[in-house]
Amino acid sequence: MLVAPDEGPLEEVAARLRTSFGVDVEILVVDLRVPEEREMVCRRLQDEDRPIQLLINNAGYGLSLAFERNDIEDEAGHLAVHVEAPMRLTHAALGPMLARGSGRIINIASVAAFTPWGTYGALKAWVVSFSRWANVRYAPHGVTVTAVAPGFVHTKFQERLGLPPGKEGVPGFLWLDAPDVVRRGLRDAARGRAVSIPSARYKLLLGLSRLVPMSLLARFGGTRM
Repeated sequence: MLVAPDEGPLEEVAARLRTSFGVDVEILVVDLRVPEEREMVCRRLQDEDRPIQLLINNAGYGLSLAFERNDIEDEAGHLAVHVEAPMRLTHAALGPMLARGSGRIINIASVAAFTPWGTYGALKAWVVSFSRWANVRYAPHGVTVTAVAPGFVHTKFQERLGLPPGKEGVPGFLWLDAPDVVRRGLRDAARGRAVSIPSARYKLLLGLSRLVPMSLLARFGGTRM
């Protein structure tokens, strides 16, 4: 089951999956910022006749780090997608998963969760903290919860921020390829890990960042969006 607000891209991905793997693919055209539409996904997750074994909360986008200049309603929508949606969808999925005694939930976070990076980092910090707690709480009952926290990944995320390719101001060695992130994240989830940082270089950088004053990290982060 694929969920997104734009039907065209959903249909394209669904068609590729059907052709390449011979699987049934269901789509739901939903804007997770809209409560009534979000509830459609929750109801689908609770359908015991069509069980969902793996939930991946991957919806997300970025805003300018200039919080004081951002429209507050844009910030509220940002929070709804990154925090309220995964919270509600996880809650909806947990009931059937716990009843079956098996299931897996992956919440896509970011290394921004571990650094001062505007409201985006704050929201992802919630995702990491929530996933850590939920994994401890529910793994003994057969349902694991993993926060996957990559760094910069080659996707359309930066393009949607209005940053053309090559103009993001990010050194080349910091970029990750999406297939590698997916493979490592799924591996860590299968091992029941609460947090996955799918890159040795980012693990090293996060370790080093603990030695840097918070004020300096905040100034560095403020130059990136």
